[in-house]
Amino acid sequence: MDNTGKVLFAALVGAAAGAVAGVLLAPASGEETRKKLREEGERIKDDVTKKVGSLAEEGREKIEEIKKKAAETVNS
Repeated sequence: MDNTGKVLFAALVGAAAGAVAGVLLAPASGEETRKKLREEGERIKDDVTKKVGSLAEEGREKIEEIKKKAAETVNS
């Protein structure tokens, strides 16, 4: 995993931990807290899915770029 991936992963983990801590420390009933945790979990899952998709697309683009440069080098 390159540095960008590590930083992104750390940011996501930090955001998730902060969200969970915020929900657990807020005064609310058990049922309300569980509901908030479920909702926050869904939001985090959606965010992670979007980030992973974005990183995958960037990776595919880089691979295509490298393939083109390699082909140009071979054909030169």
